[in-house]
Amino acid sequence: MADNLFARIVEAAEQPDRTFITPPGSKPLSYRDAFRAASRFAHVLSKHGVVAGDRVAVQVEKSPEALFLYLACLRMGAIYLPLNTGYTPSELAYFIGDAEPRVFVCSQKNREKIAAIFPAGVILTLGDEGTSGSLIEEAKAAPSDFPDAGMTMRDLAAILYTSGTTGRSKGAMLSHGNLFSNAQSLKETWRYSDRDVLLHALPIFHTHGLFVATNVTLLSAASMILLPKFSPDAVFQALPDATVMMGIPTFYTRLLQDPRLNRNSTSNIRLFISGSAPLLKDTHVQWQERTGHAILERYGMTETNMNTSNPYDGLRLPGSVGLPLPGVELRIADDGGNPLPQGEIGMIEVRGPNVFTGYWRMPEKTETEFRKDGFFITGDLGTINQDGYIHIVGRGKDLIITGGLNVYPKEIESRIDSLPGVEESAIVGLPHGDFGEAVTAFVVTKPAAALTEKTVLGALDGQLAKFKQPKRVIFLEQLPRNTMGKVQKNVLRQEFKDLYGA
Repeated sequence: MADNLFARIVEAAEQPDRTFITPPGSKPLSYRDAFRAASRFAHVLSKHGVVAGDRVAVQVEKSPEALFLYLACLRMGAIYLPLNTGYTPSELAYFIGDAEPRVFVCSQKNREKIAAIFPAGVILTLGDEGTSGSLIEEAKAAPSDFPDAGMTMRDLAAILYTSGTTGRSKGAMLSHGNLFSNAQSLKETWRYSDRDVLLHALPIFHTHGLFVATNVTLLSAASMILLPKFSPDAVFQALPDATVMMGIPTFYTRLLQDPRLNRNSTSNIRLFISGSAPLLKDTHVQWQERTGHAILERYGMTETNMNTSNPYDGLRLPGSVGLPLPGVELRIADDGGNPLPQGEIGMIEVRGPNVFTGYWRMPEKTETEFRKDGFFITGDLGTINQDGYIHIVGRGKDLIITGGLNVYPKEIESRIDSLPGVEESAIVGLPHGDFGEAVTAFVVTKPAAALTEKTVLGALDGQLAKFKQPKRVIFLEQLPRNTMGKVQKNVLRQEFKDLYGA
């Protein structure tokens, strides 16, 4: 029998009639329901020419059926390509050209837009509620079983695109083994079992909501309450029936503003987990004071899945992302990859079965991101204290994480710099109490240019996903530079660190 992620998921579901997903207001769906739906979807994809190794691009709203589509790809050996629902057609055109998907599954409302940029491709639709669309219609007559493709742990399971500092996005190739090993490690570290019920309010086009939340649940034969999106009302309604909640810092800061948050409303939860962006120490402290729970913060990235976690038992240190996960080697290194003494700040580098296999069709880039001894250069700066806890102190390449989503400045700067009247621009992330970091634009205009914040933001609207668009545009006479002429973004961060009152 082949050994792959889907085979391990099926093996874990010893009792397939157990509940897998409970959508709000709808009947629970079992593991058997999920496997049957995945088989039907696999037959539909196969009918449209998808074979093992083909890419299936997916840009749909969150629904149980969207997760069943992910399972269908795993089962048939297709490479799953989730895309942020906020991406615009101009952004999607790049992913289509680079990944060359066999099929694109999109929301019904976006079909015409996708057809304009994917004219020769196969397009299937899935309604926002997951109950309509051509994928659903074609699946109705399909068999409820599908022959497993027999993939191995070395075969690719998914490609997730990360923004590139040069403006070109990179497709991180993740194997069945990468995803399985990491989910299994998290299951053990977080004491996950089939008795757990996850409150799932995260998006499923991202590592956190798709691979961490979903894969850990599947490999534990646990269940989840699948909220279409985060809302305090929906969360408080679901909390009494859940045992675990995974979120981004924004979730926790917003819930802290709600008077319903107390020890009673969170009494059934055994574990609150936070990731995708730094959790402020103040948020950690306030949460523990209000609920009696210490949030467990962890650290990962698209290319590596999860690398570290604060312990389930023991100190969950505010401001730290915890200790390396079992099987993950982590070091703090200098520019040459040489390990630094404990306490010094350097580049975080990791090695382990969780680390991706490389960037899609970018062998040269892949080679530059790995040391000769196999350690991956994360681009994050950090330090390790005397007890082994890792602290992230900054990020190389000026990555911004806003609301749990990655944003690279270069892509936005390129668009702003192309606007009439703009001399140059710089994009930085500034502290924000709700989003962690706020995308902020600093713009220098040409003489006599009559640009305003409104005109710059208006020009970006529709060209960039909403989460990438600046929350403020600040006009300066000149950008700060060092003696080599490089823009000193650290100076901007320091000078404007209180802009949003965080």
